Amino acid sequence: MTDPLDVAQLQRRLAEFAAARNWQPYHTPKNLVAALSVEASELVEIFQWLTPEESSRVMDEPGTARRVRDEVADVLAYLLQLCEVLDIDPLAALAAKIERNEQRFPPPPEPRPTAEPARDPSGEPARDPSGEPADDPSGGPGDGPGARAVGG
Repeated sequence: MTDPLDVAQLQRRLAEFAAARNWQPYHTPKNLVAALSVEASELVEIFQWLTPEESSRVMDEPGTARRVRDEVADVLAYLLQLCEVLDIDPLAALAAKIERNEQRFPPPPEPRPTAEPARDPSGEPARDPSGEPADDPSGGPGDGPGARAVGG
């Protein structure tokens, strides 16, 4: 059984791989960002002319699925190497970004029920099958037209 993977372990493996080939002089932030962009573009290329439906089934075909996994791995490898060179903790950076986005983009407020009576398509108050006005949508048992909604 293999040990679970973690980001630091993967970054060490990538650094060891590059060191064994004497590639460190080429792993500048500029070069790593350019390589990251190229690999991201290769991932885009797989999806470029697919319909939305086709793109959601891309992992169904084994050859295409392998290409997608390989390009995702390439993108992640260059991103992790960039983080290593710039001394960025990618998980901490992501957590901080999510928190900022939660502050910048709060969820929309929950819609409040209205005390307006239900209306039919003509704009007239809706009626139940007996011809009586329909119940107020914010009311409960015993609440009918004209009943005051609690907290409304």
